[in-house]
Formats: sequence, structure tokens, C-alpha cells
Amino acid sequence: MMKKALIGLSPLQVGALRILIAGIVLASISYKYLGTITKKQWPYLLISSFSGTFFPAFLFVYAIRHIDSSIASLLNSLTPLNTFVLGVLLFGAPFINKQFFGILLGLVGAGFLIVKGAQINPDQNYYYALLILLATIGYGFNINIVKKYLQELKPITITLSNFVISFVPASIILWASDFSLQESYAVAKQSLFYVLVLAVICTAFANVIFYKLVSISSPVFTSSVTYLIPLVAVIFGILDGEKISVFQLIAASIIFLGIYLSNKGR
Repeated sequence: MMKKALIGLSPLQVGALRILIAGIVLASISYKYLGTITKKQWPYLLISSFSGTFFPAFLFVYAIRHIDSSIASLLNSLTPLNTFVLGVLLFGAPFINKQFFGILLGLVGAGFLIVKGAQINPDQNYYYALLILLATIGYGFNINIVKKYLQELKPITITLSNFVISFVPASIILWASDFSLQESYAVAKQSLFYVLVLAVICTAFANVIFYKLVSISSPVFTSSVTYLIPLVAVIFGILDGEKISVFQLIAASIIFLGIYLSNKGR
């Protein structure tokens, strides 16, 4: 959806519109839940919003402008590894040797994936893959924050507050990008449609389900949903003409093996 939206819109516009539309949709059906948030919880929600919603929305869209969406989704699978690392370093999660080995293996697979992708697509700038890495670190930090400090809140409340907090900075960014709805609709109707789908289904609806999973499971298990994203993204990427080699599939398998080892027995 991001890749298609970028055909007629800039990365700043896609990221900002994604946040704004999702926020409006969520607020229209669940604004009453904001009253259940305590003063003590707002600082953690602020961190959650920027680490798990605001910055990743822009990091991903900038990366996908320069590298294939299928490769970006495979790199997104590093989220569970970063969730574990941050959990151990900052949130008191237990350290297990085989999990550490799994993390190293996953990082090796990610590096191999980037190198092979750059060889197959020399016209693409794979330095932008680092933006995906930053986004997965943000996701991992967000999951640990929510699990440790926001467990009492309903999933819909966490999701809504994330977009309410991000609404103002996203509005400023959209205004600064010289976005005009009338002009954009005339030039890029399809791009706006893809942003709408991205915001409502892939962001608002998906985040509510995701935070529900956080509330009933461990952070590392929750982040494991990112294992499934590449399966969908690679299929759609191939249908859209993206190239992926056997070597890249091997690299992806190394990442998944590392993730499996880091989760085994937990």
C-alpha cells in the first residue's frame, strides 16, 4: 500500500495522511476511551506513540521509496529480536544464551539479505534499509513499554491515544509538504485510495488487534506477528514485478531461524 501510494504522493504526505486518517477514524468511534487514561499513563503513551506509530510511519515510507517492499518486509522481521534485546537491556527480561545466539544469527541473515538485494537491484539504495532497522527498534521499544506500563488500558485506548498524540505533528508535516486535497485528488486519485486503505485497515484496525495481542501474551511472542508479514508482502511484491532471488530467500530463512531460536522454549 505504501509503495502504491508513493506513485502520486511524497513520503511525508503518505506518512502524515496515514496517521491523520487513522486518528480521525479511531476518534470517531472510540473517543470516549480517552477519559479512562490516568495522568501517570500519559508519559508512557507519549513514548509509545512516537516509537511505535509516528516515527515508523515515516521511516518505512522513506525506505520503501528506495528499496523493494518485499525486502523491507523481510527486514521488518527483526522486530522480535529487537524486542528481546531491549527487554533484556532495559526492561528486566531474562537473558538466555540460545536467544542471544538466535539474535546474532538473525542479524547475519539481515546483513546477507541487504547485500544480495543490492547486487540484484544495483539501482536501489540499500542504505535506506537502515531506516527499517530503526523502525524495528522503535517497535521493540514500544511493545516493551506497553506490556510493562500500560497493561491496564484497553487495546482500543492505547491505539487511539497513539494517534491522538501523533495528530498535531503529523498535521504540521502535511501542511509543510504543500499538500492540497483538491489538487492531489485530481492528479493522484489512486494514491489517495491506497493511503486510505493503509490508514484504516493496515494501521487503525490492525493496531487495535496488535495491542490486544500484547495484553494477552509476552512481548517477544507478540512481536512474532512480523514473521507473517513477509509472506504476504513477498507475494504481492512478486505480483507487482519485484525481483527476489534464491539467495535472498536463504537470507530470510536465516533470519527466521534466528528468530525461532530466540523464541524457543518461551
